Amino acid sequence: MSKAKAVAFACQRCGNRTPKWLGRCSACGEWGTVVEEVDLPTGPGGGRSGFGSLASTKPQRLAEVGGEHLQRRETGIAELDRVLGGGLVPGSLILVGGDPGIGKSTLMLQAGERLAQAGLRVLYVTGEESPEQTRLRFDRLGAKAHDLWLVAETSIERIEAHVNELDPAVLVVDSVQTLFTEALSSAPGSVGQLREVTARLLGLAKGRHMATWLVGHVTKDGAIAGPRVLEHMVDTVLYLEGERGHAFRILRAVKNRFGSTNEIGAFEMRGTGLDEVRNPSALFLAERVTGAAGSVVAASYEGTRPVLVEVQALVSPSHLGTPRRTSIGADSARLALLLAVLEKKAGLFFSGNDVFVNVAGGLRLDEPAVDLAIVAALASSHRDLAPDGGTIVFGEVGLAGEIRGVVGADARVAEARQLGFARAIVPARNLDRLGDQQGIEIVAVSTVREALDRMGFV
Repeated sequence: MSKAKAVAFACQRCGNRTPKWLGRCSACGEWGTVVEEVDLPTGPGGGRSGFGSLASTKPQRLAEVGGEHLQRRETGIAELDRVLGGGLVPGSLILVGGDPGIGKSTLMLQAGERLAQAGLRVLYVTGEESPEQTRLRFDRLGAKAHDLWLVAETSIERIEAHVNELDPAVLVVDSVQTLFTEALSSAPGSVGQLREVTARLLGLAKGRHMATWLVGHVTKDGAIAGPRVLEHMVDTVLYLEGERGHAFRILRAVKNRFGSTNEIGAFEMRGTGLDEVRNPSALFLAERVTGAAGSVVAASYEGTRPVLVEVQALVSPSHLGTPRRTSIGADSARLALLLAVLEKKAGLFFSGNDVFVNVAGGLRLDEPAVDLAIVAALASSHRDLAPDGGTIVFGEVGLAGEIRGVVGADARVAEARQLGFARAIVPARNLDRLGDQQGIEIVAVSTVREALDRMGFV
């Protein structure tokens, strides 16, 4: 006698399961995301896979656990290795997300090809293209690796069979939303399928010490499609970001069990694939127009390296009852705070003006050290006065109008000096850490008004 079907209702956004259908998910509050899922248990082959390939599951003293065979392996792409924390860790499960057409598959194919050239056996599983279509992409990239294996497959059971047969050191799955397990009757991409397939891949990766890459789709909000548990299960979550109108791509880690989440990798999309950008500052400032009001160079800090970017502001009279406040590449809430500080502490009023702030190049700046650059760009546009083109600015702005110190001040100034900047406006609290900076003038400021005064805006 066959077993009864296990019927449940699951939210396709957050993964919450309920015994009955709901129009609105009781966990995340989204409407129309709860669908029926029917689980059909199979025989001993079905169900989640554990770490069965490990030599022993007995408890061990941590000091006795060996890690010699888990040394990092360089992918051959320095910017990717930087974001990973120094290279690829055997047995790690890495999820790569990004908008459609941003270059996720291209990056994975390039990384797989470099690893295969280094002598590792790589299995590339494509669930969205035929082998012939993937070969066209392979030829366009100019790839020549011999030990890169390709299979078009969406069944996790058959993928496990291919892995057992080939025994690859690296597995690439493009994309995880296309996979399904025969143990469940729900459609590929559903919450149940994603959870089960990822658990099986996790068992493969850990049990065989096989580094595994998963390419993931994203929702219209930019988050990885599927339940949040998907991001909790993997070791690393990377996002490939970029604007449609720009060739620049930024690879950012939002979760990394083996490295920092503050690192970024810079790439440029070309006809032959993604090219590494070793000096992002020079790239982001390549099209800067000097002598333009509202344009200020900010010294940001991404992970272990400084990045100089252009912060643009436009302040213009508004004919609306409520003036617009638009921010691209910077936090809109932070912009509102800085506008209030400028009005209260510097006497610059924006109540009748539309305000637009943009970070050129498609980079998103989240650290408080760019506050002073945004303030300077707003004041420059408001006064219609061009700043000195050879000046860089950084510092955190407090609600009392004070300029607070930031980390990495010496590295920021050194990067500016290398690119030919002659002056740096820095927080006074960082002055004692800068030492003697040859070739660049250091201007230490303590308040917003003092900074704008030294730049000639008040």
